Amino acid sequence: MAQLAPEAKDAYLSAFREFEKGLNGASRSPIHRLRRQAVGRFESLEFPTTADEAWRYTDVAPIVSTSFEQVINSAPPGLSAKQIEPFAFNGTELVFVNGHYAPELSSQENLPRGAKAVSLKAAVDSDDDLLSKHLGQYADYEAQPFTALNTAFVHDGALIYVPANTVVESPITILFVSTANGQPTVSHPRCLVIAESHSQLAIVETYAGLGTTPYFTNAITEIAAAEHAVVDHYKLVLEGAKSFHVATTQTCQGSASNVSTHAISLGGRLVRNEVNARLSGEGGEATVNGFYLLDESQHVDNHTLIEHVEPHCTSHELFKGILDEKSKGVFRGRIYVHQKAQKTDAYQTNQNLLLSDDAGVTAKPQLEIYADDVKCSHGTTIGQLDENAIFYLRSRGLGPEAARQILIQAFADEILDRIRVAPVRARLDGWVRDKFDRIPGLRKKR
Repeated sequence: MAQLAPEAKDAYLSAFREFEKGLNGASRSPIHRLRRQAVGRFESLEFPTTADEAWRYTDVAPIVSTSFEQVINSAPPGLSAKQIEPFAFNGTELVFVNGHYAPELSSQENLPRGAKAVSLKAAVDSDDDLLSKHLGQYADYEAQPFTALNTAFVHDGALIYVPANTVVESPITILFVSTANGQPTVSHPRCLVIAESHSQLAIVETYAGLGTTPYFTNAITEIAAAEHAVVDHYKLVLEGAKSFHVATTQTCQGSASNVSTHAISLGGRLVRNEVNARLSGEGGEATVNGFYLLDESQHVDNHTLIEHVEPHCTSHELFKGILDEKSKGVFRGRIYVHQKAQKTDAYQTNQNLLLSDDAGVTAKPQLEIYADDVKCSHGTTIGQLDENAIFYLRSRGLGPEAARQILIQAFADEILDRIRVAPVRARLDGWVRDKFDRIPGLRKKR
């Protein structure tokens, strides 16, 4: 197997040693033991190359060959509320600038009694028992070098906790802003969401960029939903045009729980979204949705795994993409049904719309089934706009641009309408329409 130059790994290992020096006596904590285990595993792993099947269509050489400055031990630049306003929402919001919690930009509404929405660093400093019980228990760093790297550099991020029988009425939002100017930087955001039995909440997790320099976001989100918990999770990637974004969202569900995740990718030069759902309790339901709208030379790779471990579980997966100019998309979705998981009901769909002859998608839906009493299906489509539909709309008096835009908007709305948080849906609709206005594929063939 081809290997990338070892200098990149050595640079991260050297940065970890510097990171350790700044821990001020916290090196014996359970969290730091986790860091040490992760960095040891990272040292034994290689960065993936296109020789690895899981990364065959996504080349991380631009990430590995760039010398990124770690921002863990440096103070974040000050930002104003106006600068983050395009990405902010009302209510309880945790804002992080270059990986550091920014309390002056964050806001807190009254959460239900016992619920928490705090910075991960504050939880680490206070030796919160939730961290030793849950952090690093769901996202597997044993085989994934980027996950191991994030775990080694766990420093700040968000801890969301909702106790049993508690409903959080308003969404909790988490905003990570990168402001690289000059030296390329890397941050390792971490989110941990714990929903106890019969609890309910919605989370909006946004990644945005304000700087003009390339930067790298290496993020992990772990979501643990106990029995009968309901979690609605939205991840919005609005990164800068020169940025790199590699992230894993890992959910673990108890019996009769219901967890939905929505991965929306609009920004970034190279984006890799790994979304993994594990149905570990009988009667659970998982929804894994995604949408990507790409232009120029953007590259977005959506890599999903839905594991049916216990019987009588249901999963729904729909990913849709619109690609223009020289952009490239990858979808590799896998549904894995364990032998014990009888009465599984699972479907997976990936649909792609190409607006340019130079745009392209590689799609690989997969089913791996070891139970004999299941109902599973999968499929993918890749195509261009239906010329007959365009002709029909033009025969009703619409111009070619308006006809094309109606069809493209209808294609996008099927997935966007599934977003249940109204402010997020409205804001996202505006971002999508703004990007539509810039896409050449909507303005050609007049």
